[in-house]
Order: sequence, then structure tokens, then C-alpha cells
Amino acid sequence: MTTAASRAERIAALRFDYAAQGTSAVERCNLCGADTFLVLAHRDRYGYPAQAHACVSCGLVFLNPVMDAAGYARFYMETYRPLVSAYHGRLIDARTIQEEQRAYAAERAGLLAPYLRGSGLSTLLDIGGSTGVVAHHLVREFGLRATVLDPAPLEVEQARALGLETITGLVEQFEPGTRRFDVVAMFQTVDHLLDVGGTLRRVRALMAGRGVFFVDIVDFRAAYLRHWSVEEAIKIDHPYYLTEDTMTAYLGQAGFDVLRADYAADHLHVSYVCRPAPPRGDARPPSASVRDLLRDVRLVQSGPRPS
Repeated sequence: MTTAASRAERIAALRFDYAAQGTSAVERCNLCGADTFLVLAHRDRYGYPAQAHACVSCGLVFLNPVMDAAGYARFYMETYRPLVSAYHGRLIDARTIQEEQRAYAAERAGLLAPYLRGSGLSTLLDIGGSTGVVAHHLVREFGLRATVLDPAPLEVEQARALGLETITGLVEQFEPGTRRFDVVAMFQTVDHLLDVGGTLRRVRALMAGRGVFFVDIVDFRAAYLRHWSVEEAIKIDHPYYLTEDTMTAYLGQAGFDVLRADYAADHLHVSYVCRPAPPRGDARPPSASVRDLLRDVRLVQSGPRPS
């Protein structure tokens, strides 16, 4: 049996019916508000019938329709880790993922050190903080008090065991009251959001005036070029597919200045260290970047992979 066939059998054995989930249609682009989209893909890497659309005005790529908040809450509680395990053919759960997270934490701490060490910043909100391994590492490195927000109960349980304050739920449903945080981080999380623009604006409002915001993306362009397949870069656990140009525009609109951008060692993620700044509502990707993205996608879809 081929690897592809055995992978398909493992995924089928989960009996997750994606087509039966509640969905919402995307009528306007989350980044620029336009309403003209181009369908880039009809299936995702797991084989589910998930359409990926691109906004022809700004180049933002997103699932359309997309599972609704209730569907994603169930998905992260019941299906997400088993699905990723089935795809890779090895167990990936709240315990086994922690070794990978420790390496990631050390790498990200090195990037953040010039902005956090000796800064006097004291509170951290880790949005999508998973098992708390990354937040716990930052607590030890920089003396922060950390709160982990994540929708997966088993992963939140691991974070709580590390002595961290935890909140189970989606960031879109988080009600902070009057709390403000010196440092807000979204480690490998922003692609999972249902409303990137709205969440980034909420993050901006959650931050103390001289705070630091960290976010990293899976660079969609790097992903489809690595696999030489658009479908392999699409997965139902990512409602959005960001590029350097779309992410920079999002940050500008939400009210952040980028202090540093960094290509991760995996050559797939791009990290941003930011400070609060006046929002720039007119921030958009350059029109040339939109043309380049759509041209590249068509080349990958129809051309042979370079030898």
C-alpha cells in the first residue's frame, strides 16, 4: 500500500464528516472588504472538500465556506490532534508535542530577548497557548506572569499542571474585562483564527501602552512552493493562509509597527515582533504582490515541479 493510500485510510478511519459541519459563507474579504474572489483549491491536504478562495484585490487566501465557531470548538476538542496524527502517521497529542514545543520555545525566546529582558514588562497573554510549554519557558526566561488561552481542554490541562493561569476557549469568545497585558503572543495561532482582523484589533486593545506583540504565520507561498501543490498547503484547521504582504497589512491596519521580522529555521514560518502604534486603516498589500501570488499559484497548479 502506498504512503498516500495508507494516509487516506487513517484519515477515513476517524469518520470525521467535514461536509456535515455547520459553516458560514465569507461574503467580504477580512482584510480589504472586497467581494470578488477566485477559487484556488477544491480540496485540502486531508482530502476534505474544502474550498480555498483568494481575494483578487489584496491576495488574502481563506477557506470559503468556513466552519463556524461551534464547529471549530468541537473540532479542536475531538478531532484536531487525531487528524494531524493520522496525516503524519505518528501520535501527536498534548504530551508528545511538548518536545517540539520546547525547541520552538527556546528559539522564540532568543528572538524576543532584546525586547523583554530587563524591560519591566510583567504580564503575558499567550493566545492559542496549547500545553503552556512556550509560555512557561518565557516565564522562566523573563520573569513574566502568564495566562494561557486555548480551546483544547487536554492541552489546557497540561498548561495548568505547569502552574499557569489557564482559560479554555477561543480568543474570539474571550472576555477580558478591564485586564490589560504587557506582552501578547500568538505562537503558531493566527492562521487558526476565524477573524484575523477583528482579533488583531482586540489584541491591540488588550495591550498596555508600551507592550510587545509577537505573532508568526505559516507563509502560504513558502508552503505551496515547498510541496509544489496548493492543496497540500490547505488544511481545514487553518481558515486563513497568510503571506508576508497580507500579514504586514493586517498589522498596520490593527495598529502595530513591526520592530523585527524573522524567517524561522524551518523556512516555513515568518515571525513578527511588534509595538502598538496608530492604526493605518488604508494598509494594503502592493498590487504587484497580488499579481505575483496568483501567477505563482497557477504555475504550481499547471507546471511541472522544478527538478
